[in-house]
Amino acid sequence: MESNFSTLHKNTNNQVSKINDKSLSINIAGITMKNPVTTASGTFGSGREFGEFIDLNRLGAITVKGVASTPWKGNNTPRIAETYGGMLNSVGLQNPGVAHFIENDIPFLRQYNTKIIVNICGHTIEQYCEVAEKLSSSDIDLLELNISCPNVTEGGITFGTDTKMVQKVVSEVKKYAKQPLIIKLTPNVTDITEIAKAAVYGGANALSLINTLQGMKIDIYKRKTVLANKIGGFSGPAIKPIAVRMVYQVAKAVDVPIIGMGGISNTEDAIEFIMAGATAIAVGTANFSNPMATIEIIEGIQAYMERYNIKNIADIRGIID
Repeated sequence: MESNFSTLHKNTNNQVSKINDKSLSINIAGITMKNPVTTASGTFGSGREFGEFIDLNRLGAITVKGVASTPWKGNNTPRIAETYGGMLNSVGLQNPGVAHFIENDIPFLRQYNTKIIVNICGHTIEQYCEVAEKLSSSDIDLLELNISCPNVTEGGITFGTDTKMVQKVVSEVKKYAKQPLIIKLTPNVTDITEIAKAAVYGGANALSLINTLQGMKIDIYKRKTVLANKIGGFSGPAIKPIAVRMVYQVAKAVDVPIIGMGGISNTEDAIEFIMAGATAIAVGTANFSNPMATIEIIEGIQAYMERYNIKNIADIRGIID
């Protein structure tokens, strides 16, 4: 069945061009994006594959897959599994390393009129700092610090689940980062607002949330877990209500821009996040099932603004008390 918004989109699509482009523009820590739509790290690569389906110039930003100081081979397979309401992944942040990224991916991305957000990962504070330092003179716009990585020097504890560790790693990376620093928060904590505050105290210029929830799937016929790593990150539509709630709470707790993500599949989802307090939104798992999702959401936001006579996207940001 066609949704009400799909009908709305079709009926107003021919009027969308009347909207002033500036009405969709947003600002993240001094960086202006033409619209509030970016991609979630790990779901879009460096954009090469998706460039066959969409015009990358239309995106507000491209957030690339995690980049480490050295190549990471990732986890053993199988490491992706479909499940009710989304998917599980335990890819393990496989990537060819920062040197390869600088040499090959930045030149490719700079062909397009969009901002570049680089997600950085590491197993130690030193590794995070090394990546930030190597990227400090690179032609990119923002850094996104993935603090869901396990800290190998602390017995595997995830950086992002302890307030003291969050503040420490953010403050250390800030010493090397020349670009504004976004901190990507894990939802696997008791109080997301305390983690957000710690990140801001450490020097975060912006926050992105939520990262994946921890999940597991068992094949009852083989009597074993579907993922080789047993536990993986759960993403997709089923986590959206949790993500919206956390974005709302964090927006009330700190005064920095927020990139909201977690189960965004369509325009209605995106606008929910913006009304909850997000300045921008990131599309993740939906990219795998619908490569056009980001463009459809951009056009859908334009149609929504046209129908309800919204002059600027900021007019609906954080309107939920």
